[in-house]
Amino acid sequence: MICADGGARHLDAVGVFPDLIVGDMDSLDSETRRYYEARGCRIVRHDQRKDETDTELALHEAFRMEPTEIWIWGALGYRVDHALANISLLIQGREKGIEVKLIDEWCELFLIEKRAVLDGEAGQTVSLFPFAGPAAGVTLTGFEFPLKEAVMAVGRPYGVSNRLTSDRGIIKVKSGRLLAVRYFRPGIFPGEEKE
Repeated sequence: MICADGGARHLDAVGVFPDLIVGDMDSLDSETRRYYEARGCRIVRHDQRKDETDTELALHEAFRMEPTEIWIWGALGYRVDHALANISLLIQGREKGIEVKLIDEWCELFLIEKRAVLDGEAGQTVSLFPFAGPAAGVTLTGFEFPLKEAVMAVGRPYGVSNRLTSDRGIIKVKSGRLLAVRYFRPGIFPGEEKE
């Protein structure tokens, strides 16, 4: 468990202990920092005048551990600029051949190159966007709105709000990358009250 700076403030409430806290420590109070240090947590402090975000620094630490997959929690919060910065980090995982996902209580975001199989449940909403340029040869199987050899271009977001029709969806891409957003609970989204 690697925390990006102030993310460590939320762990005690859920009974999780970090292995490492990394960042410039501008959002982690000294009392919390001392609490974790006294219990053996390693802290890597960076200067506040840096080019990387704290999340990027944490991601680099995770890459050093040579994982097969990285889940980043708490990266889709209230600031759009930070959320966009965190989404852009997904490309670093792709370049290293490591699956990186941004996850919150509602959804997960990840990049797709070539092919992805989504195991889930019928009715889950999946939105797809071309990432950093067009995606060509996009074929969707197991979706309410299937595609065959389609081209998805930046600025034409017709991949929003598709749905799985069964417990499995297959996405193929011949060239380019797709950003996938999958909501976990069919038909239920943040800010909506449903009974």
